[in-house]
Amino acid sequence: MTIAATRPDLRPSNPQFSSGPCTKRPGWSVAALEGALLGRSHRAKDPKARLADVIERSRRILGIPADWRLGIVPASDTGAVEMALWSLLGARPVDVLAHESFSETWATDVVKQLKLPDARVLKAPYGQLPDLAQVDFSHDVVLAWNGTTSGVRFTDGDWIPADHAGLVIVDATSAAFAQALPWDKVDVVTWSWQKVLGGEAAHGMLAISPRTVERLLTYKPAWPLPKIFRLTSGGKLAEGIFKGETINTPSMLAVEDAIDGLRWAEAIGGLPALRARADASLAAIAAWVEQSDWAAFLAEVPATRSNTSVCLKIVAPWFTALDAAGQAEAAKKLASLLEKEKVAYDIGAYRDAPPGLRIWTGATVEPDDVRALLPWLDWAFVRLAAEYAPQPAE
Repeated sequence: MTIAATRPDLRPSNPQFSSGPCTKRPGWSVAALEGALLGRSHRAKDPKARLADVIERSRRILGIPADWRLGIVPASDTGAVEMALWSLLGARPVDVLAHESFSETWATDVVKQLKLPDARVLKAPYGQLPDLAQVDFSHDVVLAWNGTTSGVRFTDGDWIPADHAGLVIVDATSAAFAQALPWDKVDVVTWSWQKVLGGEAAHGMLAISPRTVERLLTYKPAWPLPKIFRLTSGGKLAEGIFKGETINTPSMLAVEDAIDGLRWAEAIGGLPALRARADASLAAIAAWVEQSDWAAFLAEVPATRSNTSVCLKIVAPWFTALDAAGQAEAAKKLASLLEKEKVAYDIGAYRDAPPGLRIWTGATVEPDDVRALLPWLDWAFVRLAAEYAPQPAE
């Protein structure tokens, strides 16, 4: 494909394609927070009801089974995952599936922090999933459903046996509200407010199955648990966590923002509509990549391409001929060109990922803005190529 060097006429209405915190829902303004119960105790009746509202709306939209518990926990998705790992692991051997930076972090926690002796790390390079045939489901299994920094996702839960003996612990922070999650095949699911619905950071969500509750009540880790990780008290489940009684003090401003995002999701048609918006943006990028001679998906298998964190690699010969430092510098310049034009903010690849671009296409992003962005990617690449691979004069 010959790339046009002319400046595109159309710009994205909203250039915010950051993968976290992510852009607010369409039409959002500070006025959405006017009802926030500021200056109130989060344990008082009305503020507690707001927290419970976040829980119940999330449950309904995601279709979480009625016998699961869902709670608000400290420290975003990271806190929710850490709470699960430190509270639940150690009862069985563990398989950690690592295929990008965050799942590699969970592997580090399991192997180097918890120091579990019977832990295996099933690793895959960026762009691939681990060999799922190697997973031992008599073990506990830890994974990231959507690789936020690789753009690679699990497509379904068919590979997970329904009668698995261990617990399946899923970090779903960039998947929840945009992808189908197999609630009947997993046991712990975590996410944060700051991803698909564009909420403010600091709070995480922890969903646990009845099997997980049983583990909590029958197993005590060998290590001490900090207060913010404790899901039991006096040998009983801390049920208040799952009714809006948070362990630490939440921001009622962030709570109000989370409710606003959930109301928006309900108003546009719930999970099917949210998924459709993300799928439309992915489809637009896929059609563009199909015609591109310089960009390709980092995800090697089309079915595993993320519809929220779309990661692209640069395949132009002059770029691949650069050393690692040169590639990182060139990719950074490409993202900087787009930011200077105010057509795309924060779309450089994650620092641990291969150099390239990462475009957030979660449900709060307008697919039309993604379509408007794509010609600008070509425009910026032409300028980058002129610096690194100037054409000889005729």
